[in-house]
Amino acid sequence: MPYRKVPLVNGRVYHILNKSIAGYEIFNSYDNKERMLKAIIYYTLKNVPSKLSRFLKDKSDSFLIDVINFVKSEAEKNVEIIAWCLMPTHYHLILKQLKDNGIVDFATSIQKGYTEFFNLKHNRKGPLWEGRFKSILVDKDEYLIHLTRYIHLNPVTAGLVDDPKDWQFSSYREYLNLIPEDEKICDFSSVLDIDNSYEKFVKDRIGYQRELANIKHLLLE
Repeated sequence: MPYRKVPLVNGRVYHILNKSIAGYEIFNSYDNKERMLKAIIYYTLKNVPSKLSRFLKDKSDSFLIDVINFVKSEAEKNVEIIAWCLMPTHYHLILKQLKDNGIVDFATSIQKGYTEFFNLKHNRKGPLWEGRFKSILVDKDEYLIHLTRYIHLNPVTAGLVDDPKDWQFSSYREYLNLIPEDEKICDFSSVLDIDNSYEKFVKDRIGYQRELANIKHLLLE
């Protein structure tokens, strides 16, 4: 991955995203999305014992909970996951960097590892991503809560589901406390105060975000 002229800063929060080449559906099955999620969880660690493929081979590549439990048992992490969403052609992550070069190391690992997995599974060669990941500093606390809403509404805006709760591959259900404690992977308590009003906060924006998507091609970037 190319060197970044402006290094990412420890303790700061960033919106990380990337897309597939030419809109190719790289997360095109439940298993593929789960594999990417395992990578996201696993590579938060500063020092992984092996490549994810080797780790999963030892675990029979079966349970997501195996990866979650292993990561929670380790002390040092490169990043904290604040929020996330996997879409058919791209991913969104909100991350807090904990160690020097942590986000770059993390993003390099998940993209490289997923490319190897996907190419092997689909008997293809070549790159999978548009390029290096994009990173946007979230420099205002009040912006962060709106950003989580935006990424949690991505599946609704794209017409994949009508209710963001129905999209399994985002952190929305965790924000609503709808999953067991041992399946939670986000650590947002230090930067966000999420309460029972969050669901209404998100759903009140559905109509506007869909309308914005409909006219996106008319807007200047």
